[in-house]
Amino acid sequence: MTIRLQNSKNANAEIAIRVRDLVVEFGDKIILDHLDLDVYRGEILGLIGASGSGKSVLMRAIVGLIPKRQGVVEIFGENLDVLDADAKHALQRRWGVLFQHGALFSSLTVKENILAPMRESLNLSDEPLEELAMLKIEMVGLSPDAAEKYPSELSGGMTKRAALARALALDPEIVFLDEPTSGLDPIGARDFDKLIATLQKSLKLTVFMVTHDLGSLRTVCDRIAAIAGGKVIAVGAMETMLAADTPWLHDYFMGVVGPGGFEAENTEPAHRQ
Repeated sequence: MTIRLQNSKNANAEIAIRVRDLVVEFGDKIILDHLDLDVYRGEILGLIGASGSGKSVLMRAIVGLIPKRQGVVEIFGENLDVLDADAKHALQRRWGVLFQHGALFSSLTVKENILAPMRESLNLSDEPLEELAMLKIEMVGLSPDAAEKYPSELSGGMTKRAALARALALDPEIVFLDEPTSGLDPIGARDFDKLIATLQKSLKLTVFMVTHDLGSLRTVCDRIAAIAGGKVIAVGAMETMLAADTPWLHDYFMGVVGPGGFEAENTEPAHRQ
């Protein structure tokens, strides 16, 4: 049985992502087992689970990068499986993806990486495209001279920001983030959280964030969904997770209320304060 937070605000909220009865398997191993999940428009949802539980698989299945055996995924009420090529491309333009390690093209500069999706989808000449790319670079907090750097010349934090700029290249309504703070030091991770919160608010984004980072879950996520056994076993705000009597959830969040952690109180996301 899935633990859910009863929240009247979400009861009438628009569903941006709707997943029903999703099954994904690799060979004879079932990774996602008839999984259901709703993501509300304008929220930041943090997706947690043990290593190998299928968090990144779920994200990739939603955006169509991994085939599913059965189930329905709807984004803004549209089922990609029944759309023609033009309609599917138009819908895909409404989201952007930041992969765990950035997935930047190593042979392209930061600016060229951002320009790649723009040139594919926007009917604009080079000058306005380059101006837009520089705006995205500024938006994620990179200095203008980062535009001409190659991925090999970037620090871990700069790589994350460059990849985020590319994810935002087409002004998406949904951003998928796969472990956005992994590999960053605590200060860099919190700075990236602040950036996500700022962009979510200013651009009115819906954010689907796969993460292990308890700091991110506390400071920027409106709700948290937990995967175990191929299913969503709990979904709700932080206090829901802390109150759950599920052994895995209890163990996962033990550090939250232990030494060096934080108390169950004051769990209102920073970007909502």
